[in-house]
Amino acid sequence: MASIGFEEKLWQAADKLRGSMDASEYKSVVLGLIFLKYVSDSFEEKHEELLQDEYADEEDKDEYMAENIFWVPKEARWTYINSNSKKPEIGQIIDKAMIAIEKENESLKGVLPKDFSRPGLDKSKLGGIIDIFTFPVGDSESKKQDVLGRVYEYFIAKFASAEGKNAGEFYTPASIVKLLVEMIEPYKGRIYDPCCGSGGMFVQSERFIENHQGQLGDVAIYGQEYNLTTWKLAKMNLAIRGVDNNLGDTHADTFHYDQHKGLKADYILANPPFNSSDWGQERVLDDYRWKYGLPPKGNANYAWIQHMVSKLAPTGTAGFVLANGSMSTSSTAELEIRKNLIEDDLVECIVTLPGQMFYSTQIPVCLWFLTKNKEKNGKNERKNEILFIDARNIGHMATRTLKEFSDKDITKVASTFHAWRGTSDDQYEDVNGFCKVASLDEVRSHEYILTPGRYVGLADVEEDSEPFEQKMERITAELSQQFVKSKELEDKIRKSLEGLGYGV
Repeated sequence: MASIGFEEKLWQAADKLRGSMDASEYKSVVLGLIFLKYVSDSFEEKHEELLQDEYADEEDKDEYMAENIFWVPKEARWTYINSNSKKPEIGQIIDKAMIAIEKENESLKGVLPKDFSRPGLDKSKLGGIIDIFTFPVGDSESKKQDVLGRVYEYFIAKFASAEGKNAGEFYTPASIVKLLVEMIEPYKGRIYDPCCGSGGMFVQSERFIENHQGQLGDVAIYGQEYNLTTWKLAKMNLAIRGVDNNLGDTHADTFHYDQHKGLKADYILANPPFNSSDWGQERVLDDYRWKYGLPPKGNANYAWIQHMVSKLAPTGTAGFVLANGSMSTSSTAELEIRKNLIEDDLVECIVTLPGQMFYSTQIPVCLWFLTKNKEKNGKNERKNEILFIDARNIGHMATRTLKEFSDKDITKVASTFHAWRGTSDDQYEDVNGFCKVASLDEVRSHEYILTPGRYVGLADVEEDSEPFEQKMERITAELSQQFVKSKELEDKIRKSLEGLGYGV
């Protein structure tokens, strides 16, 4: 099962069983079962190991908790679930299993889905889904190959695609998350996401640390999420990977119930909802977070920016996704806030992304990077400078409608940022059409607009050595040939339609 591409086969098998069920509803069914299988596999592997030890008690909860393994009661173990998968009451059996696991594991309290017995869920299809997930996902070998992580992440992405415009509230495409993480490099300290969705920023940060031989114990995870279902999804996603976290006591609105009031984060990673128009500005008019100006009632973009600035530690860095309009909006309130952020030298880098990178929206987006102390984040002198990167022309079409960054693309952007920052051995150079360092004076001259295209200029064009007359002759011949071909095709279509009885 660990071969490349097995995730797609699993998805196809599971999706066949969805029938007419809405993707958002089916999501909690499938991901809940995957989670149940994971904790059961992990438990049963340890259970078998203890059975072989004559001095150990395989039913001693402390034996499992000592190794960060969730305690799974007998009625919640996969062997029991699978043996009852064809029974009409399988929904009640799974609900009881989820309740039992939550009762025994405090960190999962209120997190697991418990509506498998509802009348609208076809129990024969539920049994079929259980049968699909018979392969190991939570034992040691599977953990090494990240089988569960790959399946879980792939399914989240596919559900995002199926849900369309609603998907953005819980899923940020992996290549965008990876780019953010590679640029701010969260090795050590407090990582915060004020709108954490399904926890993808944290998962990618964990991968980054592992890939760079860091220690997971050196970071502390903090987050908050408004949507209850998505908050539960994030808790499960992090629990699956054994990532300790503080996502608050429950789901909550970051603007009106900040669950991490005293937090000062070393790294902030976020993908706030784009252009939220109903965010409750009237309830927080005199908030301490609005140091740079009161965000407008009709758009939360600059409320998110200032919330994140308020959470930054003295040498902290924030990297986040926003709609492109945030770079150039000229509304009085937003322009004033952007001007004040720039004049306070908080803006470090702006990256524009290609279109078609999100399942959920065609809105073009950009990445903002802010820091409270440019001098201490690298060896280069970068005060009163902003790095602009235009990444609209990189990336590849992963599907007919979705674009992604390759690892090479991510390295190109991230290494440019680190070269300018002085956090790598590479020498930074402006590249026409791609990157440019602009002074604060230059940004002022552009009326505080932060769109990279204004600064990077046009890409260099290779010199064309073909003589003008020769080029015109070649182009004319090519156009003539295309015209002849199009006429031939038109004649064929006309004859075919006339043969079918259509007069053209």
